Amino acid sequence: MSTPKKDIEKVEVRVKWDPSAVGEPANDLDIIAATYEADAPQGSPAYLVHFDSRSPDGTITLNRDSRTGQGFGFDEVMTLELDRLSDAYARVVVGVAIQQRDGRKTFGQIESTAVQVREGYTNLAEDDFSSVAGATAAVVAEFVRDGSGSWGFHAGVRGFDGDPDSFAAEMGSRSD
Repeated sequence: MSTPKKDIEKVEVRVKWDPSAVGEPANDLDIIAATYEADAPQGSPAYLVHFDSRSPDGTITLNRDSRTGQGFGFDEVMTLELDRLSDAYARVVVGVAIQQRDGRKTFGQIESTAVQVREGYTNLAEDDFSSVAGATAAVVAEFVRDGSGSWGFHAGVRGFDGDPDSFAAEMGSRSD
């Protein structure tokens, strides 16, 4: 991953993976964004954005959702318009969770996984989840607003072991 970057305005988080083998349950990875209020940046998320939920103001949208990983390029894409996000929010954490409908599945069991965080044509971070191969979910990006209102980006992949619901509730807690 890369180093911290400031003055982030609009980013895309993109995830790709290969479909499961014929006859195997589908590989389904989901991007999840958790938005935190300025007065509780480490507390519970104010709201979540994922395949079945959107941000109330339209600043965070899931543009592409795949349940199988079939197709070319990136299978899931989420856009975050941080420059339009209300001043009431000071932190956004983005993660990727593997659906666990058909038994426990980890990043190491899914072929050709990758995540990319981009601002325009600039790659802010890229990873293949190999550092968290035994995890079922991972935080992939954190955006934090400073006192001047500028958004900064903190890269790094932090693994989590559990179902997507518990991951969504805990993904913003700091482990460092």
